[in-house]
Amino acid sequence: MPLSDDEDTFKILIATDVHLGYLEKDAIRCNDSYNTLNEILKCAKTNQVDFILLGGDLFHENKPSRRCLHSCITMLRQYCMGDSPIRFNILSDQTVNFNTTQFPWVNYQDENLNISIPVFSIHGNHDDPTGAEGLCALDLLSASGLVNHFGHSHSVERIEISPILLQKGSTKLALYGLGSIPDERLYRMFVNNQVTMLRPKEDQDKWFNLFTIHQNRSKHGPTNYIPEQFLDDFLDLVVWGHEHECLIAPTRNEQQLFYVTQPGSSVATSLSPGEATKKHIGLLRVKGRKMNLHKIPLKTVRQFFIQDVVLGDYQDLFTPDTPHATKKVEEFCYAKVTEMLEEAERERLGCPLTPEKPLIRLRVDYSGGFETFNTSRFSQRFVDRVANPKDIIHFLRRREQKEDIKGLIKTAAVEGLRVEDLVKQYFEAAEQKVQLSLLTEQGMGKAIQEFVDKDEKDAIEELITYQLEKTQRHLQARGVTTEQDIDAEVAYFGMHWKWSCVDIFCHFNAMNRARAHRLERGDNALDADILDELAEPMDSDEGSVPFPAPTRGRGRGSRGRGGRGRGRGEDCKLMFSKFIEECRCDTRQ
Repeated sequence: MPLSDDEDTFKILIATDVHLGYLEKDAIRCNDSYNTLNEILKCAKTNQVDFILLGGDLFHENKPSRRCLHSCITMLRQYCMGDSPIRFNILSDQTVNFNTTQFPWVNYQDENLNISIPVFSIHGNHDDPTGAEGLCALDLLSASGLVNHFGHSHSVERIEISPILLQKGSTKLALYGLGSIPDERLYRMFVNNQVTMLRPKEDQDKWFNLFTIHQNRSKHGPTNYIPEQFLDDFLDLVVWGHEHECLIAPTRNEQQLFYVTQPGSSVATSLSPGEATKKHIGLLRVKGRKMNLHKIPLKTVRQFFIQDVVLGDYQDLFTPDTPHATKKVEEFCYAKVTEMLEEAERERLGCPLTPEKPLIRLRVDYSGGFETFNTSRFSQRFVDRVANPKDIIHFLRRREQKEDIKGLIKTAAVEGLRVEDLVKQYFEAAEQKVQLSLLTEQGMGKAIQEFVDKDEKDAIEELITYQLEKTQRHLQARGVTTEQDIDAEVAYFGMHWKWSCVDIFCHFNAMNRARAHRLERGDNALDADILDELAEPMDSDEGSVPFPAPTRGRGRGSRGRGGRGRGRGEDCKLMFSKFIEECRCDTRQ
């Protein structure tokens, strides 16, 4: 049953991953993200919400263009400023809640501003703080009084999440937030009990606890995600950002007994199945300890249809040996794309806000001996009907299972698997005799990544040398002399290394030494673009950058800069093979 709108009920508009500015230079899709943000803010004003809660990635770029910032500021002023009274109070210490600005108080309490709808937002991995000052685009909006940026952790050693305590009538709401942190680092901090969520001192059972997080929810690797079980069980609702598939209906975690809502992105930033789900935002009502979430479909989102076909399943139409098989396959794909366009047109009837040209993706599995056709020529037939004429067709071939681990490594390297995952896969499948007892898979993966992505030729050697020196000092300090005691101590030290934050310091210091050696040699192998990368975050979901940048990270988003090493699969393969041979002796030499 929906909760009634009264003086005791919070009305909160929830959205995540707006990605404002995505493809703003594209001739067809340039206005998509702007139109949708306008719709979101207009919806908030129409429903007279108490505040807007954004779950990160308001901007697609870490350094938004002037047009992007200008449009965002214009829309926030248009919809969020006015004379409508704010009907809730803040009870917590605002200097703690809003610790990234010289104006550490909520914007609607600023006597120089006239705010009618406050916006509370955490940062995501696309718009995360960078640089010596640790600033992001949200901090610009916060300093101008348009957005309340919260959930920014300044420490890489311990995180304390202090809630914003809100009260409307008799309803008390504790709003927690944690901006994006590289998943592997945050995972380790949870394991080491370095993340604490503070609770109100009084009447803890009377507070509705709402937590906003921006991390991988799906498991992309052993530590490249945050399990729901890591979060405290006193929470009532978790708003999960970063994941783009819209799963906005709250689902109950039966272990922790809280609910999770995943609003998803409001614009498709990749042509993947998760983005094809219809986009929604949420209208959350909270009264006492009860809640109700009403999903609102977005009308300005460009339609996206995706379909998979396996050519081998249509042997009644063609086989690889059929005369003119490739031509028949092309006509078959033409019919499939036409069907999707007709479906899009039927759905768009009566929705004038929906863009005319849809996104279409046909994924064609041509395993079994089929040949591909010219996709550029094919796309020309739909250039006036779709929004993505250059990438309608995506050919893929089903990879057969390989028993030989070396074959798996070669395939993975060429296909563009992340370097860290490649290393970890090898050692998870390797025999016990070649398992490393001291060097970690994560450290080796990052060293190889430095070589592949940034051409740091000394990265691997320095990592091994640094770790060997540190282990030797540790053994000398412990006074270990016998071979049996050395083996036991190394095993213990290696396990401590693997599950502590020391691994981050090791990689950071080793890479600094490698760069120092390169500079001493006068080797300027890093071009300007790579140097720029060291100061800026990479694509959203492609892993994490080394310590000490507190909130910089690479994720799995769709900015095109995430996979700089992917085009060098052969280099990665050769270097990895050489590296394995060097490391098999471990550090017992």
